[in-house]
Amino acid sequence: MTKLEASAATSNETVYIVDDDLSVCEALCDLCESIGLRTKHYSSAELFLNDQSPNMAGCLLLDVRLPGMSGMELQEKLTASEFTLPIIIMTAHGDIPMVRKALKAGAVEFLTKPFQHLELLQAIRQAFAYDSAQRSSRTVQKSILLRRETLSQRERQVMDMVTSGLTNSDIAAMLDLSVVTVKLHRGQVMEKMKADSFAHLVKMAERIKRP
Repeated sequence: MTKLEASAATSNETVYIVDDDLSVCEALCDLCESIGLRTKHYSSAELFLNDQSPNMAGCLLLDVRLPGMSGMELQEKLTASEFTLPIIIMTAHGDIPMVRKALKAGAVEFLTKPFQHLELLQAIRQAFAYDSAQRSSRTVQKSILLRRETLSQRERQVMDMVTSGLTNSDIAAMLDLSVVTVKLHRGQVMEKMKADSFAHLVKMAERIKRP
């Protein structure tokens, strides 16, 4: 069993396929399922939009030419809604401007039909790895934010100031506190944030500032 198969077998990772050509959908599903990957296909962008949820994991295989909303329009709509699933664009009618537009909008790969099986599976493997890393990062960030919620307003001020490079004396002067009080707040921050070191606290502060 490959790493890709093992990963999909132990999670809810799925290859979501949006293509109005039933024969293409069936071929893609058969290929993915032959190595143990879950699949789900849709014949239009609208059907996918009706089914999408924040809990989706894996990747989206998206054809450009679709009835109604096009694949590129769907990508734009998903990007605007902060959709996080990696998107692989596929088309038989691609050109360089289209490729650039898709990649600029966040697509992780652009495949021109007909493509080789190994080419597609490699793209899916990379998309799954990217999605897993992103979900892991969001989980860590959420955990840090929840810890920060346990801080008092004053402790948050101290955390923000100390992780921005200010000394205890600087903070004491700016907040009209004694250095001893600042040190006490700093100790509480370290404990509540479960920081192993000051460097660890700085990294957590940087993590929650990321968009």
